[in-house]
Amino acid sequence: MPQSLFLITLVVDNYDRAKAFYCDCLGFDCLQDEVQPEGKRWVVIRPKGGEGAALLLAQAADDKQCAAIGNQTGGRVGFFLKTDDFARDHAAMIAKGVRFLEQPRHEVYGTVAVFADPYGNTWDLIQHSS
Repeated sequence: MPQSLFLITLVVDNYDRAKAFYCDCLGFDCLQDEVQPEGKRWVVIRPKGGEGAALLLAQAADDKQCAAIGNQTGGRVGFFLKTDDFARDHAAMIAKGVRFLEQPRHEVYGTVAVFADPYGNTWDLIQHSS
């Protein structure tokens, strides 16, 4: 039976703040935003045109979940955003206020730069070598 990873939870402080960053600054599509019981929402986003896994934005509900915001991967780069045009997307993201933690660099696997979301989670923007 074929399997695939289709949804990853990202704990955030506020649904609307997170949705604004990912959709407005990174250009992600909002696939679902539905009210759930107890004040929760089912907010699913994915990179525009992407076919990979989507993110479920989950607003922290208690102190333990709040402590995980921005550190879900223990300080490691935890998310990898693949692009077909690094220069275009890097420039667009900078123009929208995305904070890059380094200058773009060229590695054997492609062009990459680390950026941070508003919570401190780190992401790689990557264009793989052909």
